[in-house]
Amino acid sequence: MKQLYIIRHGETKFNKSHLMQGRGINASLNDTGRKQADAISVYLKDKPVSKIITSSLKRAKESAEPLCRLFNLKPEAYTELDEMDFGDLEGKSFNEVKSDLVHLHESWSSGKLETVPKNGETPIQVFKRANSKAEEILKLSDDECIVFILHGRLIRILLSEWLGLGLKNMHQIEHQNGAINYITWQENKYTAVELNMISHLK
Repeated sequence: MKQLYIIRHGETKFNKSHLMQGRGINASLNDTGRKQADAISVYLKDKPVSKIITSSLKRAKESAEPLCRLFNLKPEAYTELDEMDFGDLEGKSFNEVKSDLVHLHESWSSGKLETVPKNGETPIQVFKRANSKAEEILKLSDDECIVFILHGRLIRILLSEWLGLGLKNMHQIEHQNGAINYITWQENKYTAVELNMISHLK
C-alpha cells in the first residue's frame, strides 16, 4: 500500500487578487505562499516521505522546496501534472469572467464534461493526461510515501474520479492553498483517509 499526500501549492499574487491562473500562468509564490510551503514541510517532517512530485509550474515547484530540503530529495516535475488550461479566461479577474465560470460549473455538474473554456481543456482531457502520468509513477515506483504538489482544479478532477464521485461532482472536493489530502493506493484502488487538511496553516 502506498501513502499519498496530494497537496495544493501555496498562494500566489493571482490567488490573492482573485485572478484566474491555469496552465498558461506561471506565477511564483508570494510571501504567504512561501509560509504555507514551510508549514507543509513542518506537517510532513515525521512522515516517511521518499518521493516528491510536482507539476512543471513554478508555484508547485517552489511549494516543494522546503520539503525537498528537509528530506534531501530532488523533486520530479511533469508537464502532464500542470493545472487545467482555462484558455482565454486566464489572467482575468473572477468578476470579469463570472458568467463564463457559472456556465462551466453548471455544464460540468450536469454531466456535460465536453464543455470547454475557449482555447482551453475539458475536464476529461485534463484527467486523462494527469491520471496517466500519476498511475505510471505509482506503478513504476517502489516508494511507499509519495507527495504530489499540484493545483486546485487538477486536484478536484483527480480526486473526484479516484474516490468514486465522478467528474461531474468535482466541485464537492474542497481545497485551498496549502491544503493537504491524505489518501492511500493499493491494487489500483484509492481510499481517502483525510481530505483538505488545513490545521498546519493556522
